[in-house]
Amino acid sequence: MSGKKEFSRLPTDLKPTNYILSLQPNLKDFTFKGSEVIEVKVEKATPTVILNSADIEVQSAVYSAGGSGDTNIKASVEYNKDHEKVTLTFPSDLQVGTGRLQLEFTGELNDKMKGFYRSKYSSPEGEERYCAVTQFEATDARRAFPCWDEPAVKATFDVTLVVPKDRVALSNMPVKSESASETDPNLKVVTYERTPIMSTYLLAFIVGEYDYVEDKDSDGVLVRVYTPVGKKQQGDFALKVAVKTLPFYKNYFKIAYPLPKMDLIAIADFAAGAMENWGLVTYRETALLIDPENSSAKTKQWVALVVGHEIAHQWFGNLVTMEWWTHLWLNEGFASWIEYLCVDHCFPEFDIWTQFVNADLGRALELDALHNSHPIEVPVGHPDEVDEIFDAISYSKGASVIRMLHDYIGDEDFRKGMNQYLTKFKYSNAFTEDLWDSLQDASGKPVHKVMNTWTKQMGYPVIKVTERQDGDKRVMTLSQEKFCADGKQPEGTSSYEWMVPVTIMSKSKDVKKVLLEKPSMEVTLDNVKAGDWVKVNSGTVGVYRVQYTSESLERFIPAIKDKSLPATDRLGLQSDLFALARAGMVSAVDVLKVAEAYINEDNYTVWSDLGMSLGGVGIILQNTDSYDKYKAFTRKLFKPVADSVGWDPKADEGPLVAMLRDLALGKLGRSNDEATVAEARKRFDAHVAGTTTLSADLKSPVYSIVMSNGDQEAYDKMMKLYDGADMQEEKVRISRLLGSIKDVNLKKKVLEFAMSDKVRSQDTVFVISGVTNTVEGRELVWQFVQDNWSTLIERYSGGFLLSRLVKIATENFITDERAKEIEKFFAAHPAPAAERTIQQSVENIRLNEKWMNENATRVTEFLKSY
Repeated sequence: MSGKKEFSRLPTDLKPTNYILSLQPNLKDFTFKGSEVIEVKVEKATPTVILNSADIEVQSAVYSAGGSGDTNIKASVEYNKDHEKVTLTFPSDLQVGTGRLQLEFTGELNDKMKGFYRSKYSSPEGEERYCAVTQFEATDARRAFPCWDEPAVKATFDVTLVVPKDRVALSNMPVKSESASETDPNLKVVTYERTPIMSTYLLAFIVGEYDYVEDKDSDGVLVRVYTPVGKKQQGDFALKVAVKTLPFYKNYFKIAYPLPKMDLIAIADFAAGAMENWGLVTYRETALLIDPENSSAKTKQWVALVVGHEIAHQWFGNLVTMEWWTHLWLNEGFASWIEYLCVDHCFPEFDIWTQFVNADLGRALELDALHNSHPIEVPVGHPDEVDEIFDAISYSKGASVIRMLHDYIGDEDFRKGMNQYLTKFKYSNAFTEDLWDSLQDASGKPVHKVMNTWTKQMGYPVIKVTERQDGDKRVMTLSQEKFCADGKQPEGTSSYEWMVPVTIMSKSKDVKKVLLEKPSMEVTLDNVKAGDWVKVNSGTVGVYRVQYTSESLERFIPAIKDKSLPATDRLGLQSDLFALARAGMVSAVDVLKVAEAYINEDNYTVWSDLGMSLGGVGIILQNTDSYDKYKAFTRKLFKPVADSVGWDPKADEGPLVAMLRDLALGKLGRSNDEATVAEARKRFDAHVAGTTTLSADLKSPVYSIVMSNGDQEAYDKMMKLYDGADMQEEKVRISRLLGSIKDVNLKKKVLEFAMSDKVRSQDTVFVISGVTNTVEGRELVWQFVQDNWSTLIERYSGGFLLSRLVKIATENFITDERAKEIEKFFAAHPAPAAERTIQQSVENIRLNEKWMNENATRVTEFLKSY
């Protein structure tokens, strides 16, 4: 990492207890006027008050001791733009005691999707309009009002909004009073109830035009889902989820939801997926809105997970908040784990825990094997560094180690410890260690010792397994070492050691749990016959890879074929093998032979993970002359499952069958299976002509097949569909698949389209990503990013969309020359929030080159038979 920016937290001479905040946004000239009275405690006499403030101009600052207005002292105002601070200097010391700090200020409703910003939408009549919305996490409340913008400095808030009388105005709490403005008949003054004690980043206010649907949960909490005007039926699904979810968490934590209402609202322009503002959760439209006719099963599942995640934060994050951003992982990792628990409760048909292994554990293991990973818990200073850790380590590895911990200590003790933690620290702040204290106390297990090995050091182990038969017993030797994506142990990693909760299951389904606390140990299993398989990391709950001997691996093949090995284990087995092959620890050809054993597989999630593993190999083989043979291999593997699910849904089939159909047909069509391509074209043409409408679940595979085998005519038809789409889900679906088009000139058009007014800024990165699925496409995108760098950095600076852009534009190249070129470009064009991503991409490129050098010839030989 390059030199970190100088940073210091705010002085603690003064602390706020309450903000009386009034804001008047102007939706025409995109400015706002504000005033605030901050009730403070002066802990130590001082002539200066330092607050966080960014892009705000303070017109006046006055202090009155004890809250009386007759001893007003005026301050001089000095800004420090780089440090996002404003210093108020008074002519004499403010004395110890209570007082009131009164500020008048103005600011800008920016278009950067952070702070208090403007979002563009169309009225039902098609007129362009704007709403004013907020996104304060991590450090952008300071763009709306000068404040102590640190999570540990909690206070209560009395919010008043002065807004056009025909607009909806929302904040965290219910409305206390509403009246006409005395100065302007077109405005109204809306005042909200006082909030609980909370951090600034959780405050929210929204002014715009919305419809809503409402219901009450079983405890009488009013729940509303706000949608664009005319689309309130699209809020019904999220409303049902929220109404089920609030009581689920209340029962889980044994603590009631602390606010009188819960609003969920769809925002047109929104950088993240969603944000857990207390009592007013904001979402991208695609993470909240479901059209009963036009939304896919995958989108419904996504909405359920995001709603579950954000509502979990109302307790874990909002009621008890991390003391500083160093502990962000705990907030996000915990919510990313419990969202699955919640969805499993609401929708058991999604088999969501199997999907966790693919979506979260898989992502975490892939990223965390890199030498340029980072520990879960990272010391954080400057705001730029906070943006950098909103990544798969904080979220997905965080969630994965919590899942492992939950399994290790058991649900009952876990819940007991959670209740103890939330009760002890409610309305205040906590450190990671405070949670370990509570869980250790509840379970009697060495939680601190175990978890420190997972949060304080980066990476994870590979457990190497050797076995010997001793009568009817199987003696297993387990040894651990740090797993590295390139198979090479860097200097100093011999000291890496984890306390690993290991679960072992034999063919008879007997389970044994042990704690691997040293480099190696022996475990004996009773009643295991000579030919039986024994699976280490049963259920794929542990955050580690497993390496078996060839002989042990052979025993799994029949159990994969007849599916007697459980789905999470079938998934984990191939995931580990592909990673070990990438690291050069097993033969890539042997792994492809194991992949052939999945020919009878019928589980969506297992196919999804296997498809991703094979896709990684395919990306590299695109650079060789064996790519056509690789596609033939893919066709042979996916044909039986595609035939079994067919093109048309059966009566009463579950959502996972719809997702499997999407996956299998898409894979076949993109691998040029002639019959699949012909059928996709036929259905697409009928859909465009309006004779037969494509079901929501078939749109993704059909669109991607038509585009990847398409020409100018197909492109024009797809653009027409995009222009006519009323739903954001459909616009996103089409725009992300446009780049699949083969023709290089059409790919260039897609890149121009990505930057145009037709695509929301939040979606541009994903449209660009769609172009990177071919060798030519990757070349185009990397050149495009370099050519447009000044525009892109201006648009996405200081946010995680920049990291996402850097990742998609760079990581799938395969030569050291390209890696050096990328390093050189970013040395000359710094991207502070994406520094680690750049290093990770370059490392991945060199891994790709290593795989090519070691495996391409043998894999090409193996694929010749296809």
